[in-house]
Amino acid sequence: MASKAGGDGKEAINEQVIANTYANMRTEMNQLYTKITELEMEVGEHSLVIGAIKPLDPSRRCYRMIGGVLVERTIKEVLPAVKRNKEGLEEVIARMHEALERKKKEITEFELKYKIRIRKADNDNEEGGKKEGTAQGVLVGPAGQ
Repeated sequence: MASKAGGDGKEAINEQVIANTYANMRTEMNQLYTKITELEMEVGEHSLVIGAIKPLDPSRRCYRMIGGVLVERTIKEVLPAVKRNKEGLEEVIARMHEALERKKKEITEFELKYKIRIRKADNDNEEGGKKEGTAQGVLVGPAGQ
């Protein structure tokens, strides 16, 4: 009997280790998603800047933030630098997408190896109850009454 109790303890510890590992893997995947989104927003900002300064006179003055310091340059100097930065960001995003795909594959293999299934039906029922509860107290009607 004592050996069975000890075996259950090890199994529980192993399950806990597996659950923690799985949670860490999911967290890493979410961090990759967040970073990719952040970098894609920066690429969008770079595109806006390029679009705004491209039609302007190349000798015109413009200001650029470099390492927290605002410096005065000409559009002729700034435009190529902004384009290089944008290209660099796009390369980083491509590498991060590859890393994300590897992480997804790793998680899928981990799920298959340890037969992990996520219960979505139970969560939907709980969330549905919460959504109805949050709608209480909201009164919608004609403004004139």
